[in-house]
Amino acid sequence: MKNLYHRIVATTVLVMILSSSIAFLTSNLYYQYKLKSYNDSKVAHMAEQIKHFYEDNGELPLAPYLDHIGKLGYQFYLVDEQGQDAFYGQSFRKTGIDPGTVRSVLEGQTYHGITEFPTGLFITGFFDNDLRNTIGVPLHRAGEPAYALFLRPNAMVQFGEMRTFFAIILVVSILLSIILVAFSTRYMVKPIVKLTEATKMLARGKYNIKLDVKRDDEIGKLAVNFAHMAKSLEQLEAMRQEFVSNVSHEIQSPLASIQGFSHTLLTADLPEEQRRHYLSIIEDESRRISQLSKQLLTLASLEKEETILEKGSLDVGAQIKQVLFMTEWSWREKELAIKMDLPSLFIQADSKLLHQVWINLITNSIKFTEEGGTISVRLRPDGKDYIAVEIADTGIGISESDLPNIFQRFYRADKSRNRKEGSSGLGLAIVEKIIEMHGGEIHVESEPGKGTQFRIRLPIH
Repeated sequence: MKNLYHRIVATTVLVMILSSSIAFLTSNLYYQYKLKSYNDSKVAHMAEQIKHFYEDNGELPLAPYLDHIGKLGYQFYLVDEQGQDAFYGQSFRKTGIDPGTVRSVLEGQTYHGITEFPTGLFITGFFDNDLRNTIGVPLHRAGEPAYALFLRPNAMVQFGEMRTFFAIILVVSILLSIILVAFSTRYMVKPIVKLTEATKMLARGKYNIKLDVKRDDEIGKLAVNFAHMAKSLEQLEAMRQEFVSNVSHEIQSPLASIQGFSHTLLTADLPEEQRRHYLSIIEDESRRISQLSKQLLTLASLEKEETILEKGSLDVGAQIKQVLFMTEWSWREKELAIKMDLPSLFIQADSKLLHQVWINLITNSIKFTEEGGTISVRLRPDGKDYIAVEIADTGIGISESDLPNIFQRFYRADKSRNRKEGSSGLGLAIVEKIIEMHGGEIHVESEPGKGTQFRIRLPIH
């Protein structure tokens, strides 16, 4: 039974049967331990009334009297001292009774057979048509032989219609419940079937999936989230393909240059100045390939090694100043103004990884800021447990459509400029991953033509 629909229907029906059985057992136990004694005393009172009426009316014949009462909904068994017996009303299903019980009633004892009747799991004693399940009282009228009278209410006469009525209600309720469960389960399972088909399409690489599931419950939310996931995977696949294309171009272009200039250097007799120029080109192209490989390896290691952090005490202000000093040649060449507000603030962090963060952000600001622009770097406490770093520039900025995607790996906003600058689209993805590993946050604000501002928030401990 691998089908979910059949499993839910079978489980529901099984629960219905089990709950009905438990309810019946519970009601039976309730009768046995709570209602049986009450029923016994009630029938004993009826027996006493019948006995007293007979004994107080000397002219009343016993057989017609009992026959008349039997037709009103009672069952009787009458036996005298010589063992002569007779039944009145509807016959008993089981007529066996202990002779000692009969003798004790003839001697004047009252027999409480309803209370003493054996308890059964699935038999409610009130409905068991057994001679033992009766009340026995002695009958004795002056000048006449003594009798032992055993009686019980005739459940079929008194409650027969109600039993049939409740039985019909029970059967119809069970059948309707099964039918409704079958239909309601199909309604519940139908969206899951659609989701299953959608996952098969997703596994085949088809991401343009539309799920017509209009529900506000958990399944509806699952369908919405699945559609969002499919859309995200589609975007990721598109970026992956673009990244492969870009990386192939980035690798193929310098390799072609290295191969061409190397061949020229080997086969041609060139002047020293031209030879040095070709060698410098080979060096630059090799550096581009090395940088791309390094970024790919860095991102891969950050993704796979969650425990890579080697934390220690770090002066963030001093480290950012060191990065600015290292990149001094780049920003001085473009005559950029650097504004610094970098007090000495210590945190527990991995110095090598955070050094990579400042390098990526500051080199990006230098790269995308026109000559004569300004880069400002500010460090300040942010509450008791955090510090905040702001790196802002007056560069070309980022468009509103590109802004939500800049931290996605392989994404490059200005594709023509990034390729010219040798960017792989991995720098900001690496930055975000390192910040997340430190338990921090990074946000960006930008406007085309006016610049970009990154805000980083890091915990002190």
